[in-house]
Amino acid sequence: MVALGDSITAGAATCFGTAPCERNSWATGNGHWVTSHYERLRELNPAIDGNAHNLASLGADSSDLPDQAEAAVRFEPEYVTILIGANDACRDSVDEMTDPGTFRQNIDEALDILNEGAPNARILVVSIPDLYRLWEVGHTLAGAVAVWSLGVCPSLLENPESTAAADEARRQQVAERVDAYNAALEASCASHANCRYDGGAVHRFQFEIEHLSGVDYFHPSTAGQDRLSAITWEAGYTWP
Repeated sequence: MVALGDSITAGAATCFGTAPCERNSWATGNGHWVTSHYERLRELNPAIDGNAHNLASLGADSSDLPDQAEAAVRFEPEYVTILIGANDACRDSVDEMTDPGTFRQNIDEALDILNEGAPNARILVVSIPDLYRLWEVGHTLAGAVAVWSLGVCPSLLENPESTAAADEARRQQVAERVDAYNAALEASCASHANCRYDGGAVHRFQFEIEHLSGVDYFHPSTAGQDRLSAITWEAGYTWP
């Protein structure tokens, strides 16, 4: 299997600082705190042991996905997971967020590459988490506010303690853009072979503060990664 995406799938902020920590990845992890898709598959088929590859990278957005897909096909995968889009919305300002049409083109291109280069691979496309929920659960916590002020997702989390109309409108713009991205993910997946969308399961999950890393109150904690694995496994494929 191969996992594609951004810092969430790379397990960032679950070990040391915001660095990647693949052993805690919901998709390919093999540590003690997260029961990943890889570990679940290994229980069903021990032959997958050692054959999970994580190509997700910090800061990746939809424009990076085609290159990740090109790299993925070299492994001749039978299963590919994709979680991408948070960084398309998390910009310095709402004006810099990726256009939904461009986002869709990037997803289409990546899925085209996978369909052509790994035609038998099952592809699981995961919905983007509810980024607005980050603000809901963290904006009253001094620790979260302090970390966010260092530049965590400014389009959403700038001035987190403000209830001014302009700030709330900006947050709603980010939420609406994430909805548009998820609609694009669903439509793109539906138009490609061997692709399954999670039906919005991850986006619907109303995570709590314990599901967020105390490093940046943005990335999932190990508890969050474990829950992410469980949700996507349930919403994903039925394996023999």
